[in-house]
Amino acid sequence: MSLHDIALTLNDGTETTFGEFAGSAVLVVNVASKCGYTGQYDGLENVYREYRDRGFVVLGFPCNQFAGQEPGTDAEIEEFCRLTYGVSFPLAAKANVLGPRQHPLYAELARFPADDDLGDKVRWNFEKFLVDAEGHVVRRFRSAVAPEAPELRAALEAVLPLAAAVRAE
Repeated sequence: MSLHDIALTLNDGTETTFGEFAGSAVLVVNVASKCGYTGQYDGLENVYREYRDRGFVVLGFPCNQFAGQEPGTDAEIEEFCRLTYGVSFPLAAKANVLGPRQHPLYAELARFPADDDLGDKVRWNFEKFLVDAEGHVVRRFRSAVAPEAPELRAALEAVLPLAAAVRAE
């Protein structure tokens, strides 16, 4: 199965597939409102605004599996993100990123190895997966890697679809 075939429910209840983002580079991030990394919402929004016109999307996946740090409803999460951090990137409905009820997208994403020896399991909130415009996972970043980190930005710039089109001309 292609990542683009995987069903998604967005935070507002809209049913779609990951294919909605085909043609864009996507940074998929499991997010939480009460985490030490919650401040990364600012960086995610900044990166999204900087690159969205070049074919980039951040997709936030609220998850309550790590120390109960995302206890809210989808509506509460949306309100918190928009009011506190000005988040304008799409959010999925709250989902599991681990275990027997793991969202199918995360079952596929987690197969991609991180740059460490910690295995394929999502370790904490704000772990990031970079997916290219064709739906291939190209890089994985653990929680401590901020959205503004040089290695994340370099990986992102390498897969931006509009940048690739300009380079090819």
